[in-house]
Amino acid sequence: MTTSILASETLAIPRSEHPHPHWQRHEWMNLNGQWSFKFDPNNEGMKALWYSNPEIAYDSMITVPFSWVSPLSGIGCDQQGIGWYRRTVNGQAVDQQTRLFLRFGAVDYSCDVWINGEHVGSHQGGYGSFEFDITPYWAANCENNIVVRAEDFDHAYQARGKQGYGEIRGIWQPVWLEARPETYMKDAKFVTRIDGQVKVTTRIIAHETGSAEFTLQFADHSVVHTEKLQLIAGVNECKLSIDVPNPHLWSPENPYLYEGELQLSGSFGTDTVSTYFGIREIQTARFEDRDYRWITLNGKPIYLNGTLDQSYHKTGFFTYPTDEDMRDEIYLMKRLGLNMVRIHIKPEEPRKLYWADKLGILVMEDMPCFWGNPDDKARASYESEALEVIERDYNHPSIFSWVMFNETWGLKTDAQEASLTSDVQQQSSYLKETQEWVREKYRWAKQLDPTRIVEDNSPCNYDHVESDINTWHFYINGYEQLQAHLNEVVDKTFPGSEFNCICGNVQSDAPLMNSECGNVWGIEGGAGDSDLAWHYRYMMNEFRRHDKLCGFVFTEFRDVTNEFNGYYRLDGSDKDFGYGDFVPGMTIADLHSPDFIVIDAPPCQTVEAGQSVKVPLLGSSFADSYHGHNLKLRWELWYDNLGTRVTAQSGHMSVKWDNFGNTILPSLNITMPGQEAAAILAVSLINEKGEAITRNFITFDVRGGNNTVLFKGEGEFIQIPVGAYTDHNFKHQWDAIQGSKINGAGQGQYVYEVTLPDAADKSMIGEIEIMFEASAKRLLARHVEGTKLNDMGLDLMHGADARVEYNPNTYYMTDEERHPSRVNVLVDGHRIGSFYLPDDPADSRGILSWHYQPIANKLDEAGSYGYLCKASVPGQLAAKLDRNRVFRLELQAEDGGLALYGRNAGRYPLDLLIRYR
Repeated sequence: MTTSILASETLAIPRSEHPHPHWQRHEWMNLNGQWSFKFDPNNEGMKALWYSNPEIAYDSMITVPFSWVSPLSGIGCDQQGIGWYRRTVNGQAVDQQTRLFLRFGAVDYSCDVWINGEHVGSHQGGYGSFEFDITPYWAANCENNIVVRAEDFDHAYQARGKQGYGEIRGIWQPVWLEARPETYMKDAKFVTRIDGQVKVTTRIIAHETGSAEFTLQFADHSVVHTEKLQLIAGVNECKLSIDVPNPHLWSPENPYLYEGELQLSGSFGTDTVSTYFGIREIQTARFEDRDYRWITLNGKPIYLNGTLDQSYHKTGFFTYPTDEDMRDEIYLMKRLGLNMVRIHIKPEEPRKLYWADKLGILVMEDMPCFWGNPDDKARASYESEALEVIERDYNHPSIFSWVMFNETWGLKTDAQEASLTSDVQQQSSYLKETQEWVREKYRWAKQLDPTRIVEDNSPCNYDHVESDINTWHFYINGYEQLQAHLNEVVDKTFPGSEFNCICGNVQSDAPLMNSECGNVWGIEGGAGDSDLAWHYRYMMNEFRRHDKLCGFVFTEFRDVTNEFNGYYRLDGSDKDFGYGDFVPGMTIADLHSPDFIVIDAPPCQTVEAGQSVKVPLLGSSFADSYHGHNLKLRWELWYDNLGTRVTAQSGHMSVKWDNFGNTILPSLNITMPGQEAAAILAVSLINEKGEAITRNFITFDVRGGNNTVLFKGEGEFIQIPVGAYTDHNFKHQWDAIQGSKINGAGQGQYVYEVTLPDAADKSMIGEIEIMFEASAKRLLARHVEGTKLNDMGLDLMHGADARVEYNPNTYYMTDEERHPSRVNVLVDGHRIGSFYLPDDPADSRGILSWHYQPIANKLDEAGSYGYLCKASVPGQLAAKLDRNRVFRLELQAEDGGLALYGRNAGRYPLDLLIRYR
């Protein structure tokens, strides 16, 4: 075979890596990079022979493989319609036994391809991969013109998924040439068992009848098998079974891949394909006397800690800029302790699925939906595309589930016109005949791939028909509301229950799992951009309280353009959840541990100083790593006393850790501090090496009462409510959290009049210290222009501008971006202190700002908190104050503004505090 035809420099080519590492031939040429491009708004290109007329000027250049809408394409125009691509490639001699294929990762939505003016094929469907045999049209030793006409009109029947963040119009996955012998392997499927049996089914396209030899070798030739074949002209199916000795099983914790190659040889030459497989089994099973199933991996229960991935990048949209970006996506998920991702309303790029295989994360892959009525045309286009996707992605060990439909999108009929596009409709009814079609698609997928879990419809309307997994969606804010909802769902889930099913269908014993959750939509007008750390911890805790639940999918992995509920910002930068300030060493990964301590109590309780509190505990185990081991539960009740960390109580106890699922542990009986405090109960599960397996916490608002010391330490205290200022001069000023917090934007000051005890009550005042909690104040658009509520319709779901700074619930969660300020403390005009305020933060550390939210589905600067500031009055000034006993206190903010937190806001239970002695 002549191979120089496919020799190319790859360093300057975008996305130069092989697009399909699960099926890779050595002889290939990447065609990504600069192509000539031209829009065709009047559909004149076909009549004007744009595919063959060299006089036609393509007036732009586009960078393939990026959608013409995305910035990385160089076009950056969100224009529906038709786009033409042209590329010239030098062709060298190809011998008579070589076939040349032009391959496309994906083109949205329909396309036609010409080589040297000759039409070589058409394709419809925006997500599937496809190819054309271009051997008869390829010219040796001269330039070859490749022309692609792509058409995308967002038709109601086309499966397009959720593209509103940035459309994938035209070519949006790599394009490449590939050389093969005339007889070649079309594809192969691997079906594995944990006992080491691997069944391989290979489709072979034979040019003519004859004999051949088929060889597979993997894991550095430790797995080798050769088979003699007799081929007939046309399509041949070769089935064989091998036994892998001492199989190394694939899992998220140990993602071992058997990498190697398949080889077909004969008189036609040799066809070699590099590929891989992972040995693993996905099933569902009952354990002990339960009447419900759990999901199992390799025969053992697995708790699925998952996230919803919109797979959106701000510059490439749904095409990742680099291979490193795709690899890093999986890394960032695993860094959080996640072991699963749901790719939302779209199949993923095969290259990213490779990294899921390689680094180890389970994938729930959605089929893209259409948005019109489920008529014959929509059904046919969906079925064709779903088949392409499942066939292409079949061998990825990371994929454990196919989701055929999402939230009944595209399944409802009798529509009203909506504002998305002229022919996309807002639907209203899920007909019985459509339900039966969904059942048919579920069963079809099960027959096509019996090795995976298949879901009919991932529902938000309780409308399952038939499914291997019983999932549901919810977006609910507020601990009590969330707890009540989960209790109801779990109680109504049992074999034969009509709950979560439609039209007389009933539940089986299928595993119960949440497939979408979060507080992004659980708040009136949307959550905007707000703290998710507080809600997230108690939601994880409540999930693990239920033995019947075996996983969740949190919305979402990254922020996107209209949803800011991500673990990370859109650019991948970190958010600060603040858990480590409650339990040393704790991160969000502690909430995703397969072994977990459930604290069966609210996230914060109001209690009295010195009160005894009983705290119930559960152990939840979805791994057998520590079964039969001697584990300890270590606990500490601590609080911050004006900047000093104080342990009120601590202890440890041995715990039995023997079984999968939930076990009741002994309760903790704790006594609250004898003063005002925001107290934290921190618990850790400790292994025999003294290492923390998992950590958790709850909090208490300890009220001191009239007969209790406010704070420990020498001296007496005066508390002044932060809202009791006598004057301010901020241009923009407002109160929050029921008046417990005051805000001033930009430069300005708050002025207070402080009256010390008179001489009759306190003969001499020798020392005075002023303490308060303060942060910078980030000015949002709503503070200047007013609130603007979003319409929560489909346009917002599809990525319409969320107007986040106008959202009344927005208070930016703490992240890598800082908004600092400085506050100066003046007493009677003398500056006695100056404090740098690093940020205007909001996360789980804002205990009181969360605890005193009056309405669960409306947020008022929730989770916001500040920094403890302590300024001592110098002796000479103190002497003056000892004489006068009244002074003017000014808290002056520089450009970054000032927020002051009172007793029921922030992280410290104090107002403006004057300590004297």
